[in-house]
Amino acid sequence: MAKTAVRGAELDFDRLEDKVKRLVAMVERMKGEQARAAEENQRLKAEIDSLRNRVASGESLSTEITALRDEREVIRGRVSDMLTQLEALNL
Repeated sequence: MAKTAVRGAELDFDRLEDKVKRLVAMVERMKGEQARAAEENQRLKAEIDSLRNRVASGESLSTEITALRDEREVIRGRVSDMLTQLEALNL
């Protein structure tokens, strides 16, 4: 009966050892996944910063385009006035 108890204890120890090994493997796998997730987060943060810069640049360009259109309208009005004045001279 003592042999059976020892053998049973060995089997329990073997199962415990197997479970610990699987747990260690799972923890290692999770650490790897966490590292990959952290890298992906860093990449995405960099991409977000880049996109924010592009949006800011686009907004700046939009403002500049609006200013240029307004300036064009002012110039168009002045040229129109000059042409009217030239027509009035009847040369």
